Amino acid sequence: MTVTIRPADKRDVLAVAELIEEIERFYGAIDSGIQRLEERRTQVEEALFGSPPLASALLVEDEIGDIVGLAAYSFLWPAAGSSHSLFLKELYVRGNLRRQGIGVRLMDELRAIAAARPGCSRVEWMTDSDNPGARAFYKSLGFAEFDGKIVYRVDSGTA
Repeated sequence: MTVTIRPADKRDVLAVAELIEEIERFYGAIDSGIQRLEERRTQVEEALFGSPPLASALLVEDEIGDIVGLAAYSFLWPAAGSSHSLFLKELYVRGNLRRQGIGVRLMDELRAIAAARPGCSRVEWMTDSDNPGARAFYKSLGFAEFDGKIVYRVDSGTA
């Protein structure tokens, strides 16, 4: 299958909001834990196209124009010294398209975006320790796991 990888634009908001439900279900969410579509749509629009935008996304579009994957990222500062990093928050490719090189292409594109941005010193991301598929994917690309950080998380009190 031929796919196109491109930056998200405003016409993609609904499709991205729908894909986020698929991603949530992939991570084990059940119906009661899924945000209403209209709320997701509003949050996607604010995150990607607000002023200022909170994030950016590369989308994977199939031959008929359906959005079948994404790489959501932001730039974080500081990284090494006073440089900044591209932080990959989510990389997702629909199940029937996995193992076809699309994830590799997304990672290559993210690395190119980071390299083209002055002052961006690295690309960083995380995966769950209980996600052997993701861990194997990153290992297959030659990326070693970094044991130097522990992730902390606390809810902000808002949805």
